[in-house]
Amino acid sequence: MTLESPKVTVKQTPEKVFEFLTNVENFEKLMPENTKFEALDSDSFLFALKGMPEIKLKKKDTQAPSKIILGAAGGKIDFSLTGDISQVDHETSEVLLTFNGDFNPMMAMMIKGPISNFIKTLAENMPNAIQ
Repeated sequence: MTLESPKVTVKQTPEKVFEFLTNVENFEKLMPENTKFEALDSDSFLFALKGMPEIKLKKKDTQAPSKIILGAAGGKIDFSLTGDISQVDHETSEVLLTFNGDFNPMMAMMIKGPISNFIKTLAENMPNAIQ
């Protein structure tokens, strides 16, 4: 299952956006309201959406300044969240979040809506969160 956020424009350079996203503590600023969030270390964090189990994400790969890949850290499901950063001009970037996971059809049906809303919220909160 692959889900994409809307592409958002951020009034910052790709380097600034990349720097923001590689600091996992900053993801708290992007989370939907009423989401449990806990930074575990410099590379991983835990969050829980309402009505869903806790999910632990860990930085898996980075390609400065254009890509960051977070992946499931432990647990029974394997998925990734990729942030692709592209330069629009010298002071503006675009960011696209892509969620990839391998789920059985029943699980995919149950989580598609909440995960779609989640990555949409992360993306929509970026322009105001990255200063």
